[in-house]
Amino acid sequence: MLFHVHMVVSPPQGMDKDAFEKLRAAEKARAQELMKQGKWRHLWRIAGKYENFSVFDVKDASELHDILTSLPFFPFMKMDVTALCRHPSSIRDDDT
Repeated sequence: MLFHVHMVVSPPQGMDKDAFEKLRAAEKARAQELMKQGKWRHLWRIAGKYENFSVFDVKDASELHDILTSLPFFPFMKMDVTALCRHPSSIRDDDT
């Protein structure tokens, strides 16, 4: 199943800069691991904001939940999740 996820990151005000950088590095490593596994198919930054639009390819909503809660930034994110399905007019074979 494909899911579109809009993530807004809001780290706590006053968070130690070194702690934030460590957390950001862990988030990047986890995201790249999920991309290599084919679970996190697309990741786009929203210009001028600490937000992204992502597409996940997972077996079901439970797997997506497990992935999202495993992200180091999870406690500091607001997320909107939308399930996607293939459009009948699509010419792409890999968008299922």
